Amino acid sequence: MPTRQTDPEDAPAPCSRRSALSFTELTRPVEVSDCSSGNLFWSWPILGPLLVQNDTSDTRDHCANERTFLSYLRLSVYMAVVAVAIVLSFHLKSQPSPLELRLARPLGIVFWLLSLTCLVLGFGNYIKTLDKYSKKVAIVQTGWRTQSIMSLIALSIVGTCVILLVITKVEALD
Repeated sequence: MPTRQTDPEDAPAPCSRRSALSFTELTRPVEVSDCSSGNLFWSWPILGPLLVQNDTSDTRDHCANERTFLSYLRLSVYMAVVAVAIVLSFHLKSQPSPLELRLARPLGIVFWLLSLTCLVLGFGNYIKTLDKYSKKVAIVQTGWRTQSIMSLIALSIVGTCVILLVITKVEALD
């Protein structure tokens, strides 16, 4: 009876193993149950998919975590696009006023920085949540850091809308 040989690519790698830097070694799956120390996201091999034992609702929770990160990413991209549009003083019907041109660069920089902050916050939440899920720790997604940064983003969006409405009203009176 012939013995069945396993494909070395299918075998999960232990999280602390360091070997030759070939693409197959870098993309070898990582078994989550084998990685008890350190942060799971940065475990070796760095490009390997994380294999999680599906107990109860683990798969659903991991998918929800990925969707949450993608929402942060989408908001970050939208804010970066708005930052570029503000800096370029994008107008459809008229030329920008001198006041709008003077405010364009600072507002664009603020939106760009908020975009980067949103991206870093989303990535940090994703890594923290993934690490907690791997340790079977129940977590609550929100915290003071998330709430304060999202409040700052919302306040910036509303404040920019008010500034642009006031500029339009002042120009209409002149």
